[in-house]
Amino acid sequence: MINGECEPRFAAVREAFEQNFAEGREVGASCCVYADGEPVVNLWAGVADAAGRRPWTSDTLANIASVTKTLAATAVLTLVDRGVLELDRPIADTWPEFAAEGKAAVTLRDLLAHRSGVVSLAHHPITYDDEVAGTPIMDAIAAARPEWPPGTAHGYHGLTIGHALSAITLRVTGRTVGRWFADELAGPLGLDCFIGLPDAELPRLAEMITPDDPETVRLGADVPELRPLFEALNDPSSLTFRAMYASMAFGWESANDPRYVQVEAPSTDGVASAAGLARTYAALIGEVDGVRLIKPELLAEVRRSHSSGLDQVLRLRSDFGLGFMLPGGPLFPAAASPGCLGHGGATGSFALADPDRGLTLAYVPNRGSELLEGNDLRINNLVDALYRG
Repeated sequence: MINGECEPRFAAVREAFEQNFAEGREVGASCCVYADGEPVVNLWAGVADAAGRRPWTSDTLANIASVTKTLAATAVLTLVDRGVLELDRPIADTWPEFAAEGKAAVTLRDLLAHRSGVVSLAHHPITYDDEVAGTPIMDAIAAARPEWPPGTAHGYHGLTIGHALSAITLRVTGRTVGRWFADELAGPLGLDCFIGLPDAELPRLAEMITPDDPETVRLGADVPELRPLFEALNDPSSLTFRAMYASMAFGWESANDPRYVQVEAPSTDGVASAAGLARTYAALIGEVDGVRLIKPELLAEVRRSHSSGLDQVLRLRSDFGLGFMLPGGPLFPAAASPGCLGHGGATGSFALADPDRGLTLAYVPNRGSELLEGNDLRINNLVDALYRG
């Protein structure tokens, strides 16, 4: 049974959402669309646990995995908008330790565009205790050697970007990126999104249902466009393996351990509802209840292509603006219009904003992606339906 509201002009989105369940692709999920700063679709269905005892409700939350990066980026972009940070100022001016190993000239723009080269923490794999403390991860990033000359290429900063942004935020505000997001964005705007879930919110958290074989064939071996990534992930000598697997000391077993969403893991373990994500993206590209998070001039920079082509980590084409993925490669839904920005996560979550049409869409499920982030049939169906609407 599909619950919630949907304006008639977006009936195709409701149909696609229902189809995801009817064809057995989904367990529990929510989907929300904003148009010109107002919610026009807010749907939920299914169950929030593997046993099927807890129905998904209007306020169910779930782990959004790498979509968390865009919450951290949004927080930092508000600091740029306020003049506290500058895109083209070296990060080391704010965070002197970051200058080590030839990183003195790396700018905030380089980091947000996934061009810094700091993609692997194999020299200091992230542990749970590191996430609790926070600073050991920041110190490991500061000490890391770039995998290519900064600014000369790009590659997905899958585990490093959020923690690096938090280190920068901490140094200019005295607060981590999760704390800044909570105090300055989520609280005032009523955003149901968290980088570090408070204890009081735990009863709303959905249980994640991971793919049958998340480390091997279901990650893309049968999808030609994703095969180079699959092969690299299974090669311990590759940069892909070092950046994605060897850089953390835990894996899918953490998906249902609430400790991992309660600490700040701003690259990988944020929590949100679809309504919260869609509202965040709506406030990024326009006004929501009279509030706009960044000025149009900065938004134009955020959505401008800064990195496009062969991704040194993912080994396929990726496209990035500042902190957000852009259309163009296999990780972004093909139906999305040029000029969009968004991001997907390995938990199956996805969020998209189309500034030209004043639209945002967010999808938050509890069944992990069988492919990778934005290349997921559930998401492709919804984005296609959004544009048909």
